[in-house]
Amino acid sequence: MFIIFYFTSLLTVILLLICTCAYIRALAPSVLDKNKTGILGIFWKCARIGERKSPYVACCCIIMAITILFSE
Repeated sequence: MFIIFYFTSLLTVILLLICTCAYIRALAPSVLDKNKTGILGIFWKCARIGERKSPYVACCCIIMAITILFSE
């Protein structure tokens, strides 16, 4: 629960959510496409971000991995 209080941890969780949703949508599109609105629509929106902005998301994942590996 305390992971969301640190900025780098929050960014890591958001990146993992985006990547996971994009991967799930690539495997089974019907799972996320039926929930485009409401609270479950967040996962559909994350999948769309992961698909459309994939080079930027990939760069952010690489930068986040480097900072996690070499911090402290």
